[in-house]
Amino acid sequence: MLSTRMVLSALALAVVSLSGVSTAQTIDPATQAKLTEVDTRFKAADKNADGKLTLQEAKDGMPRIADAFSHIDIEKKGYVTLEQIRAVMIKSGR
Repeated sequence: MLSTRMVLSALALAVVSLSGVSTAQTIDPATQAKLTEVDTRFKAADKNADGKLTLQEAKDGMPRIADAFSHIDIEKKGYVTLEQIRAVMIKSGR
């Protein structure tokens, strides 16, 4: 039997997935091009390919992200993810 926590987690994942679809449909071509560039630069900067950028990795490969690191890493985990960077870009309209 599924626990309440598992059901809520699955529901949250579904909502996030669906919201990504609608967001992707409303992004203008210029913003989409910037997001694609960020995807490429993130992969290059993520030297250990763990899906996370430390502050040092950001300094080495994405200096503008390094400058905004504390703003993006709001949970103070010591790293940022591509999803966090993309969300900040979309929110700020950059």
